[in-house]
Amino acid sequence: MGILSFCFLVLSMNELVSGQITTEPSEVAAINKLIDYWGLKSKLNITIDPCTADAPWAPVSANPRVACDCAANICHITHLKIYALDISGELPQELFQLTELMDLNLGQNILSGSIPPEIGNLLKMQYLSLGINNFSGRVPVEFGKLTKLKSFFSSNNFNGPLPVDLGKLTSLEQLYIDSSGVSGPIPQELSNLKSLHTVWASDNGFTGKLPEFFGTFTNLTTLRLEGTNLEGPIPSSYAALTKLEDLRIGDLSGEDSTLDFLVNLASLSILSLRSSRVSGEIPPQIGTFPNLQSLDLSFNKLTGSIPNTFQDSQSLHFLYLGSNMLTGEIPSNIITPQLRALDISFNSITGNLPANFAKIERSLNVVGTLVNGDGLLDGKASEISRCLLNDNKCIEKVPINSFAIKCGGSQQISSYRITFDDDSEILGASSIYTSSNNHWAVSNTGSFISNPNGPQYTTQTASQITGTLDSELYKTARVSPNSLRYYGLGLRNGRYNVELHFSEIQMDDSESWRGLGKRLFDIYIQGERVVQDFNIKEEAYGVKRALVKLFEANVTNANIDIHFKWAGKGTCCIPVQSTFGPLVSAIYVSQVSTFSGSSNGNKKQLGRIVGLTLGVVAGLFIAASVFYLWWVKKTPEHIRVGSDSPKKNLNST
Repeated sequence: MGILSFCFLVLSMNELVSGQITTEPSEVAAINKLIDYWGLKSKLNITIDPCTADAPWAPVSANPRVACDCAANICHITHLKIYALDISGELPQELFQLTELMDLNLGQNILSGSIPPEIGNLLKMQYLSLGINNFSGRVPVEFGKLTKLKSFFSSNNFNGPLPVDLGKLTSLEQLYIDSSGVSGPIPQELSNLKSLHTVWASDNGFTGKLPEFFGTFTNLTTLRLEGTNLEGPIPSSYAALTKLEDLRIGDLSGEDSTLDFLVNLASLSILSLRSSRVSGEIPPQIGTFPNLQSLDLSFNKLTGSIPNTFQDSQSLHFLYLGSNMLTGEIPSNIITPQLRALDISFNSITGNLPANFAKIERSLNVVGTLVNGDGLLDGKASEISRCLLNDNKCIEKVPINSFAIKCGGSQQISSYRITFDDDSEILGASSIYTSSNNHWAVSNTGSFISNPNGPQYTTQTASQITGTLDSELYKTARVSPNSLRYYGLGLRNGRYNVELHFSEIQMDDSESWRGLGKRLFDIYIQGERVVQDFNIKEEAYGVKRALVKLFEANVTNANIDIHFKWAGKGTCCIPVQSTFGPLVSAIYVSQVSTFSGSSNGNKKQLGRIVGLTLGVVAGLFIAASVFYLWWVKKTPEHIRVGSDSPKKNLNST
């Protein structure tokens, strides 16, 4: 009996060993080579079979993560996550030997080089995240082979157009290609992607018309197309997108649009059509949308009055209607219990402040209107408006010839003995503040919807700022998600130097994914754009380095308008959510000469803006641009004159 029992035991053990589940050997070799290549042994030291049940690298929360699917007697690696661990280098060929992968997450690293065509070998891929890396080259056409793909993230430094083969990804539900570097027309073949419910495609060089076929994506809940080179009009076919909850289109050129396509999009909670060449009246139906929380229609050509339906909104938190051509009076009860910010600045709106205005007093902007703002906390809004619209109504009876502002911080005296005024006042999502000496004012418009730290419109650092004798001057700054404007008030007419001081103190430039952020915004002086796509970090050759940009501008109506404006470009969320938009550290404006025989009464007044870059890092003055500006008090009209060389004469065009 003993011998028989022993034989039975040996036979049973042999069956157990022969039935043990193991990982495909070629995949074991591949994953170990990947671990070595990316230097991950300290985080992922696989000394046993990678598909061992209950291995520490298998749970969903593990990072790095390796997970498998086991069938019969063989296991295959189906999930690989190496997320935000700053792995670098190119994608090695061993990665494409994991042909059973269904979920690959390499997001938020510093991977570089082009994506090899072998990416097309991963035919079972459903979720692919390569976003926030440093990949370059063309988007490979082989992506079109991944026909099971449901979700695709890819914010990188690609160039060239999207391949038409992406139109084969008919299972795709989520497409995140914002800040990817791609350009050219959006391929018509993408009209096949009927399963899409989320599209982020902002901050790319797309050209041509807004695609009509987007109107056939009836499952869309989110569509973001800001900061591109696309042209209007917004197609009427978008009226079919009745499931939309988040619609952000902006910075369009080309033909004007109307808002008629919106009347049935009642599921919207976020609607932004800022700078989209929208004209006509605001449909009253928008005010009845039950879930609408944020509405931004600023910088357009809207006419007519503000619909009374906004008085009944039970959900609206932020309402931005500034810089349009609206008329009439503000609806008396527009400030509902839910409303947090209201901007109607620079419209021909009249009347008194609405009832309950004190509820959002720090986030109510009526500058540039004919609204009686005398009851506001600032107490000077009406005077500022009169000053901006009529140079004979300015606050200061004795004109000034200079002012200096420490943006976002307390008073500072520079090494050149210039006193920069305190600008530490807390601003809201739609605010105007006037300095105690009445020499300048500042307004902010916009809300950081996704900011995890709540509304933040100033920023600061404890780090030393290099390239300057005045480090403290750059340790605070004002920031804005949309529009930040400074107004010099009651100035003596003449030619002025405008010094704009910058230092990128929010972003990183380390050898990490955190250093991949890119802030871009435009600068306007006296209504003329003097810098487009300004990148502080790039021009200063790094973060926490001082940069001064110097301009000359003519003041012919006692005021100067310095406007920092976001045009939808740059990354949105590196190193944290809501890291984008204008940032400025300090401003110094001083007169260099006066005019002889200038007239303040002319409706059209000639101004001149000359741009220079003061590169404190490089220590060089670089001639940037020469412009002529015709200024009309309510509607500016610009005539630009350029020069190829300082030796050539400037001739009107």
